[in-house]
Amino acid sequence: METYQEILDRIFTAYPMYHKVGSAAYKEGLENIEALLDIVGNPQRKLRCVHVAGTNGKGSVSSFLSSYFQELGYKTGLFTSPHLVDFRERIRINGTMIPVEDVLAFFEEYQEKFAHLEPSFFEITTALAFHYFAKQQVDFAVIEVGLGGRLDSTNVITPLLSVITNISLEHTQMLGDTIAKIAYEKAGIIKDKVPVVIGEYHPESFPVFEDVALKHDAPMFPADVNYEYSNHEGRLDIHDKETHETVYSLYTPFKAHYQDKNILTFFQAAKVLEFVLNIQEDKIGSAVENMQENTGLTGRWQVLSENPHVLCDVGHNYACLKHSMSNIYEEKTSYDSKIHVVFGMVNDKDIDHILPLLRKEFVYYVCRAQIERAMDQEKLATKMREQGLTCNTYPSVKEAIAAAKEAAKKEDVIFITGSCFVVGEALSLFNGYGL
Repeated sequence: METYQEILDRIFTAYPMYHKVGSAAYKEGLENIEALLDIVGNPQRKLRCVHVAGTNGKGSVSSFLSSYFQELGYKTGLFTSPHLVDFRERIRINGTMIPVEDVLAFFEEYQEKFAHLEPSFFEITTALAFHYFAKQQVDFAVIEVGLGGRLDSTNVITPLLSVITNISLEHTQMLGDTIAKIAYEKAGIIKDKVPVVIGEYHPESFPVFEDVALKHDAPMFPADVNYEYSNHEGRLDIHDKETHETVYSLYTPFKAHYQDKNILTFFQAAKVLEFVLNIQEDKIGSAVENMQENTGLTGRWQVLSENPHVLCDVGHNYACLKHSMSNIYEEKTSYDSKIHVVFGMVNDKDIDHILPLLRKEFVYYVCRAQIERAMDQEKLATKMREQGLTCNTYPSVKEAIAAAKEAAKKEDVIFITGSCFVVGEALSLFNGYGL
């Protein structure tokens, strides 16, 4: 029998993996995943699900929803992507990763039966998640879309609730080159008579959502049309947008302001679930406060060490980096504190659009993560220098972090960002994940 590491090595090489190689791994259509799930016994039909799509924040909103169900006392499955360190991060029940034995047993039983379908990595991982959740008889499962929505492998479920966090230009070679086209792909998760929460209003995407929801007779709840919020030193007040009355107040442990928007989306989703499931208990506040402990979410404005203050964030597109370049100033302990940024990207990002966001007063340690998709550090640094940025190059994340730590004073800040892979390697270096 193969070991867990042998299984991982083989699935990472045998199955096309978007996480590693990009668009070459993208399979359009649901026929393959439907065939895989038929072999497994269609476990998705046994699950009560919430389905979450969007450009940014879908991992955090999925985690808030999982935490919510856990706070209510339910056994809750959570399927997210990508993983940062360990493949098993993608599939959790009440925050605990799928055991090694269950991964081994699944591949031992089904890999030969799947072979003729030539599945992608994400298709086979989706089948594993649904199989595991059904086998463990979870009460609810929160399912994050992998890419897009309409043709994503997860879009074989009929959920209790659909959630679309926001829309911005991403994966344009696969999803379309306009906000409206991408919105249409995300709107593909809207199902007949299933309520849908829209996290963030955009004039180009909103009419698309309205049109698709109307065609499916799906009640639509636009979070930031119904509500607004204000944050006062960690106390998040949610107000009715029409009356401006405070309708909810909670403590948020998250220093990154982008989580406020995600919490608003989650709040709207929870209010819909209260109605759909006749929930009487108020667990919204405790779900937010205990989210990281409940779900094990990592890599979101996460502090890795002190003296110097080292933190990381997986934000890697325009909207995320715009927030982080602003937020990072709040991490400084003194006026003289300097900010050192360990930075790497992948090849398929629109760097000409993103690089102008990077602040010229920071020092950059440009590196290459150990994956095929990673952009060469010299190529990236050349582009950055054209923007007037100060940067040095390193062949690995480990060497870039070491250089930043050597250069930084105790009162300085080291910020690790730009790519999930850079952050994943940083997490391995600082924390380690035991099996």
